[in-house]
Amino acid sequence: MRLALHWLEKAVLASLDRLGGRASYEELADAVAEEVKRSRGSWHLDGHARVSAVAKACGWLIDKKLVEVEQPASKKYVALDVEGEEYVAEGLPERRLVEFLRRAGGEAQVDELKALDKHDIGLMWARRRGWVEFVKDGQTTKVRLRPDVPEKSEAEGLLERLKTAGELEVGEAGEVVDELLRRQRVVKLVEKAVKHVVLTEAGRQAVSQLAEAVQEVTRLTPELLRTGGWREVVLSRYDVAAPTPPVFAAKRHPLNEVIRMVKQAYVEMGFEEIEGPVVELAFWNFDALFQPQDHPAREMQDTFYLLEPDAGELPAEYVEEVKAVHEDGGDTGSKGWGYRWSEKEARKLLLRTHTTATTIRHLAAAKKPPIKVFCVDRIFRNEKVDWKHLAEFHQIEGIVVEKGANLRMLMGVLKDFYSRLGLKEVRFRPSYFPYTEPSMEVEVRLGGRWLELGGSGIFRPETTYPFGVHDPVLAWGLGLERLAMVIYGVEDIRAFHLNDLRWLRGVSPLQTLQSAGRV
Repeated sequence: MRLALHWLEKAVLASLDRLGGRASYEELADAVAEEVKRSRGSWHLDGHARVSAVAKACGWLIDKKLVEVEQPASKKYVALDVEGEEYVAEGLPERRLVEFLRRAGGEAQVDELKALDKHDIGLMWARRRGWVEFVKDGQTTKVRLRPDVPEKSEAEGLLERLKTAGELEVGEAGEVVDELLRRQRVVKLVEKAVKHVVLTEAGRQAVSQLAEAVQEVTRLTPELLRTGGWREVVLSRYDVAAPTPPVFAAKRHPLNEVIRMVKQAYVEMGFEEIEGPVVELAFWNFDALFQPQDHPAREMQDTFYLLEPDAGELPAEYVEEVKAVHEDGGDTGSKGWGYRWSEKEARKLLLRTHTTATTIRHLAAAKKPPIKVFCVDRIFRNEKVDWKHLAEFHQIEGIVVEKGANLRMLMGVLKDFYSRLGLKEVRFRPSYFPYTEPSMEVEVRLGGRWLELGGSGIFRPETTYPFGVHDPVLAWGLGLERLAMVIYGVEDIRAFHLNDLRWLRGVSPLQTLQSAGRV
């Protein structure tokens, strides 16, 4: 099978093969430039950009097992230092001395040379090179230029080469490097780790398959279509599995994805979504659910109460019935709680502690079966925030009202609901909840252990009779964040609200579908 290779990958393979199957990135970049010039006409990169492009192509070829990179070997290079940069621009001190003497007629007094910058360095190196000599003229010492001064010394030639190349390997620079190193800050040694790219056996086979007779292009242009040139070229094959830069596209928050999955499951089962207020009367949040007014959950340690306004209006049509249920059981057959019920306590405003307040509101308005509704919304509890508790979180709730509904039907509905979330193994355990009887907890099997995800039961008569509902009400609910922790494998519930971009970017939007077995 022919590999899908970029034109630059092909050029790298062909160049590496011509270089004997082993080369540094710099050597390979020069060879690739020649290859591109020969086959494609031009390459608008040079210098470091060219080496970088070749190194990137080598990375692609490494992923395809066509080339390897040897452990880098250390090499020494020589480069211009601070003084060297100045000497390249203005000339070495000894060269400046020679030019001065030539303008002066070939000789000058020593004191006259002091006008030159770094005259002492220039005089020392000019004498050491044999370019000048000292002569006595009476009481005066003069410096005389000798006739055999070269137009360019080896040192000057090396400095020019370094100016062009940037740096040279010590062996290529020649013996004059030792001389320049003895001079302060003219040149410096740089030690580098040089990597070599090596052609693998698979790479050699790929080279033998490269087509050179027909030009290859990477895109179909209007010009190729207009002239019919597309018949004369080969379109480059694209490797859809090639590594690409990460793209952090916009996507829904993981919790929103779970909410969408839950809502879809309910809708598929024929349920209708309902909503209710976040700020709720204590009447609907507690009293309507037959929770006594002295229950610990109604204390400020567990519930957020509003300071202003601190109270609301009670639904007058239900007050007497709810009051009677609390005090003596009313017409439900219950004995009630046996205390004097307070309207003032029921009028308090709070942040709802469960979505069951929304459910009971809807139940009071709808009354007659069949009723199949669900609610997924925020609730608030005065909890100490830790790895498994939040003060603000989401609750998932559903109810079914139907004549003759029973516990077996509730189990069937729950199994169907949880299976749509990808939770196939479900079991039930007897439990206690204030406003359902019988009550049971729902457990699902995950990774070899059973995990409790929600509570369920049939509403007590004390909860439904005051609102004119006498048919069985099947009810259940679970925490959304707890379900999300299972789906995303999160150990700390706070992870959903920390806005950790690394985690958010790494979470797949398909994870909820994978959990539900839909992809």
